[in-house]
Amino acid sequence: MGFRLSKIYTRTGDKGETGLADGRRVGKDHPRIEAIGELDTLNSQLGLLLAELDEAVATWPALKEVSDVLSPCQHRLFDLGGELAMPEYQALQQVEVERLEAAIDSWNEEVGPLENFILPGGSRLIAQAHVCRSLARSSERRCQHLNAVEPLRAEGLAYVNRLSDLLFVAARLIAKRQGIAEVLWRAADKP
Repeated sequence: MGFRLSKIYTRTGDKGETGLADGRRVGKDHPRIEAIGELDTLNSQLGLLLAELDEAVATWPALKEVSDVLSPCQHRLFDLGGELAMPEYQALQQVEVERLEAAIDSWNEEVGPLENFILPGGSRLIAQAHVCRSLARSSERRCQHLNAVEPLRAEGLAYVNRLSDLLFVAARLIAKRQGIAEVLWRAADKP
């Protein structure tokens, strides 16, 4: 990528369109822009989770591993957004999907099997991991919607799917390493 933004506003989007790197102009509600926006929201919330993890490491040093695994995800989400903005650009590789799978397998072994549905909560960190998980699912839906209109690379679709799984297991691992009981769903009492 040979250029950097030197001017933040251009006024070219004032009428509801934005430009893609290939020169096309599309509506700001185009499925491609919706997917890019959802990935950006996820990346922002992931940044908040990472900042909170970094603060929590002083109290719970074992959380550093979670931060170390999640930190590269911000960069890969940016890569995926770049692929969506520049359809000919290919940055995300299968090895990144495999990296997430290895972490999921390792962490899942530590937390053990699910015994019930889990609700977001227990601590701010756990809840924030679940916010990121739900935004990853939303990003996946937006990417799949775009994929139905304009086919996307399989690596990107797999990555965002695996990231939501990773964030779910990360929330469980954070709870375990903080020594906080997971908030389990309870069915409503039937009258």
